[in-house]
Amino acid sequence: MSDRKIIYLINPISGTAKKDGIRKLLERETKAQGIPYLIESTNPDGDYDLLADRILLEKYTDVVMIGGDGTVNQVTSALRRLPVRFGIIPLGSGNGLARAAGIPSKPQQSLALIFTGTSKKIDAFLINEQYSCMLSGIGFDAQVAHDFATKATRGLMMYTQQSILNYFKAHPYQFEIILDNFSFFSDAFFISIANSNQFGNNFTIAPQASLNDGLLDIVIVQKMHKAKLPFAMLKHIRGNNKLHQLVEDMAHKNILYFQTSALTIKNLKHAPLHIDGEPRETAESFKIEILKDCFELIQPV
Repeated sequence: MSDRKIIYLINPISGTAKKDGIRKLLERETKAQGIPYLIESTNPDGDYDLLADRILLEKYTDVVMIGGDGTVNQVTSALRRLPVRFGIIPLGSGNGLARAAGIPSKPQQSLALIFTGTSKKIDAFLINEQYSCMLSGIGFDAQVAHDFATKATRGLMMYTQQSILNYFKAHPYQFEIILDNFSFFSDAFFISIANSNQFGNNFTIAPQASLNDGLLDIVIVQKMHKAKLPFAMLKHIRGNNKLHQLVEDMAHKNILYFQTSALTIKNLKHAPLHIDGEPRETAESFKIEILKDCFELIQPV
């Protein structure tokens, strides 16, 4: 009998894949490994107090999340203080954290990784005490997230459609960025705060990001002629946009990219907010700080 004990948490509404086949896969492969397991659905309200008690009482060692980045955010936020390892079987629309960690996108392969991979510490961060484990944003991308959340259909096609529609309506917002001993103003289409390197679907937003370096990657897409915006973003996501020295670069760069462990963003025009792809209520100011070594994630060796 294995010394591991796994709880699988399936989000029944994430992504577009049917979940019956996933449940059968989990049952078959976990039994073959001789590992005790439990399969539950995620809680839409994010209340995992009873489950946390059960994990401790029955000595579960692993919590495996079957869903997207919103599922990963909700579950790790609730259970990150417990002595467990987390795993991901990515079934969301973007799967940004799973992709950044090198977790396979196919369920059979990502489940095999649960059995053979190594757990490593992962950073996360707080935005006004709200938890984020991957990537959050203020502005254009948050408006896309807000609109996407209202649609009955999920998936990459719908997300792309909403992105295109919002591109034509996009306008810059005013922000003040406050760092240690330095601050500046920016008119920007959006600001991304990243711990992982991408939005999801291999759309790289922070080419130098690491999941465990104790730093946040900040990307500010500044005001420019809208016709230039796709080309500036294409250059950036290809990794051609290196980390900047703000004082030298901020006046003449379309996209600013830098790293810090903490910052404050004054949201002067009440731009919308998303946290790990989920729409959240905006605020006049955001205090953002890293959570070093926040939880253990099973990843490729």
